[in-house]
Amino acid sequence: MNKLGSLILLAFSAFAAEPLLVKFAAKDVAPTADPASAFWKDVAPVLATRSNLGVGLPGNRTEIRVRWTEKNLYVLMTCPYQELFLLPNPSTVKETNKLWEHDVAEIFVGADFEKIHQYREYQVSPQGEWVDLDIDRKNPLPEGGWKWDSKMVTKARIDAKAKVWYGEFQIPMASITAKKIEAGMLMRGNFYRFQGGPPERKMVAWMPTGVINNHTPEKFGTLKLVK
Repeated sequence: MNKLGSLILLAFSAFAAEPLLVKFAAKDVAPTADPASAFWKDVAPVLATRSNLGVGLPGNRTEIRVRWTEKNLYVLMTCPYQELFLLPNPSTVKETNKLWEHDVAEIFVGADFEKIHQYREYQVSPQGEWVDLDIDRKNPLPEGGWKWDSKMVTKARIDAKAKVWYGEFQIPMASITAKKIEAGMLMRGNFYRFQGGPPERKMVAWMPTGVINNHTPEKFGTLKLVK
């Protein structure tokens, strides 16, 4: 690797060392996919503005809001778009394998810092389709782990006039870890968004990994639960 590449990766590592502080909510709520709701209005977003290689994607800037309760991790992603790349026959009653081949918001999260190759993946599309996966980079599960069920709840909403779509996740903490959920707990994770169809397809990352592959857990960021 050349000197510039090394400096870029070092910068990513330093940035990822700063944890995202995740605010506590006393009560669980049903997802609304609305950043102006009472649940979300006081939560400042973090931004995903670059590809995994660190290339700026200002037209695909993505806002990410995160909260937690004793039972659930909530994530709301605000996704401006130029054109949507969607499946023609969406289903929201069962999960959709390979949903990531179209427009989608993704969360990768795990709580085992000794086995960072093991984590969970959660996705929602603008049309409300969803899929969740149990990931093990060293010993992959059959069919990539997509038949695992997290029992998450999702909500998606498209504002066609503003050309923005919203995707919200209510993820059971029990699907992430068996550890006790409390303030101060750390998790490792990343947030991604796929936007558009080929050949102009874009992938936006919260924590650019320095390589094309999203599944690079050693480059994920850190989330810290706080009250």
